[in-house]
Amino acid sequence: MRIPNKLCAAAFVLALLYGGIASGGHGLSAALIGAVAGFAPMLAMYAARGIGAGDVKLFGALGAWLGTQQVLNVMLYSILYAGAIGILLMAACRMWGWPERLLNRERFTNELSEKQRRRPVRFPFMLAVAPAAITCWYMY
Repeated sequence: MRIPNKLCAAAFVLALLYGGIASGGHGLSAALIGAVAGFAPMLAMYAARGIGAGDVKLFGALGAWLGTQQVLNVMLYSILYAGAIGILLMAACRMWGWPERLLNRERFTNELSEKQRRRPVRFPFMLAVAPAAITCWYMY
């Protein structure tokens, strides 16, 4: 559930270099504006504890590569896919007793406190970003 800082930083720097080389100052400024457009809304979601810090940095780098409109489209579809995944995960937890069964904790159920058993189920936001990026790619 981690996105390496080196990956995000390298993607961001390469996007700035590409924008600057391909289109000069205009490309560089477009990459910077796209990075802010990807970073700022996700920073708000991070502050609300909805996503991790790696996702914030990833969307900053994606914004530098894709530009403002495309990164906002990917963000919107990512949130929609995350909601769908969350609903499916909640249904699975109710129907089949996950996450205890998913995490192999059913044999330890008696040893776990009620607070530990009711811990929120988390999933990597990247599970929603990948299909969102594919959706946006097919749409354009």
